[in-house]
Amino acid sequence: MTIKTPDAWRLSRLTNPAHHLTTPYSDPDLDPPSPATRRLLTECLDLVTDPLIYDVEDQDPAALARLRAADEALRDQREDRHRADALTALIANLVDTYGNW
Repeated sequence: MTIKTPDAWRLSRLTNPAHHLTTPYSDPDLDPPSPATRRLLTECLDLVTDPLIYDVEDQDPAALARLRAADEALRDQREDRHRADALTALIANLVDTYGNW
């Protein structure tokens, strides 16, 4: 996942980070992000940061259920595909390591 802005200093001032979400080496989509993308960005960031990442690593069933739900929601999302792909890439390592569903 990459968040691109025209100027690096703007990164700390992002009010709409989902708008700048993209895959590496790609420019961000100019269209506004879908509500589902905004919600899934929050969920994915929760999954890869403290404290939930520790629950995922400890294979806590509730945390793994959230990981699975996020992965399925991202794969099923039809609109805003470019951003959904970026979020799928963000959690892909966790899915590969802990997703034995």
